[in-house]
Amino acid sequence: MFARNGAEALAATAKHNPSLVLLDIEMPDMDGYEVCRRIKKDPQSSSTPVIFVTSLGEIGNEEAGFDAGAVDYLIKPVSPSIVKARVRTHLSLVQATQLEKSHRDAIYMLGQAGHFNDTDTGVHIWRMAAYSAMLASTSGWDAAACHLLELAAPMHDTGKLGIPDAILRKPGALTPDEWEVMKTHTRIGHDILIRSEAPVFKLAAEIALRHHEKWDGSGYPDGLAGEAIPESARIVSLADVFDALTMRRPYKDAWPMEKALATLRQGSGVHFEPRLVEVFDAALPKLLQIKEIWGDLSQQAEHDVLMLF
Repeated sequence: MFARNGAEALAATAKHNPSLVLLDIEMPDMDGYEVCRRIKKDPQSSSTPVIFVTSLGEIGNEEAGFDAGAVDYLIKPVSPSIVKARVRTHLSLVQATQLEKSHRDAIYMLGQAGHFNDTDTGVHIWRMAAYSAMLASTSGWDAAACHLLELAAPMHDTGKLGIPDAILRKPGALTPDEWEVMKTHTRIGHDILIRSEAPVFKLAAEIALRHHEKWDGSGYPDGLAGEAIPESARIVSLADVFDALTMRRPYKDAWPMEKALATLRQGSGVHFEPRLVEVFDAALPKLLQIKEIWGDLSQQAEHDVLMLF
């Protein structure tokens, strides 16, 4: 579709929601910079890529174009093949961004599904994931690996989908038989997640299976000990326990921070890898910042505010 001036361009963008906009700067009634700014200001079109195609080739013109929100700047005369190539590139980037968002949405929903029938909130799984990424970073993981862990960690309890509601929601202590059923959520989660070839789901499957193993071998499902437990699961286990102790639940108040920290440190060499407990202490100021940020979101969640990430 074509527009002869800025007003028509804005109207067409609002009506048709195009995948991409090619825009000149010199136009009647308003210049291209202003049109671009208005496109980017509108929530409906804010993610629509804008490419300037113009005869204005000064550096200042280009800077103004990018400041207005454009993703590219082509100076006329320019061959149609170059324009088409740039358009294809930016449309591919849009599709990749949409795919990434769909990927994150799927992960979010799967993480939520694991807690659908218990009293945990979505805030818990994402706060715990942020703790996990911070611990991994402090432990020396590279940025890409930390990001993957942050995406995988929320799915650690996916296997609870296979646990009866009566057990998940039981207000009192579980019987020995009920506890054996509860422990199967690790294998159920692994078996669900391992079916995907995507690295994030393979990592999530590993975490789901092993996040209840303990450093001294007293955990489940297989009683693994020490470094036989994947580091990803060791990190998520520590992050999960820290969050569980310090979050308020319908059946308990949040523990005082000093009590929670003392419990974690007492678990060094028993529940947790001693080195990771030291990493935790080193990362504590940043972990507390994460807790403060997500604590505010938790209060919002209690009032049914939808959180988008």
